[in-house]
Amino acid sequence: MNDQDRRSMPLFSIGIVKKLTELTARQIRNYEEHGLIQPERTSGNQRLFSFNDVDRLLEIKDLLDKGINLAGIKHLLITNKQMQQQKEMLSEKELRIMLKNELHEAGRMGKSSLRQGELSRFFQ
Repeated sequence: MNDQDRRSMPLFSIGIVKKLTELTARQIRNYEEHGLIQPERTSGNQRLFSFNDVDRLLEIKDLLDKGINLAGIKHLLITNKQMQQQKEMLSEKELRIMLKNELHEAGRMGKSSLRQGELSRFFQ
């Protein structure tokens, strides 16, 4: 079993999640109603949360503390998910081309790259 599978396992009841996140049960249910989290349900309809769900709730709490409303948070999370999916869709060849272009563009017209030193080992 890999780490991602472990982090996705539904383990925590809402009582434990309340303690871990310092959120109320009502807040947690509200975020679920808005589609920001999707905890698993037992046969008795009890919510069970994974490590990923707890991380997401802490991220939501942090964004709310920064003044972002729920609609903004939902937009951010959807955008981040789409960007992650696009990254996963890049083939190795496309990634190599993109990184090689980044290396060639580094230093031109004020552009800089944090990966420039690392990339130079692969492209000569």
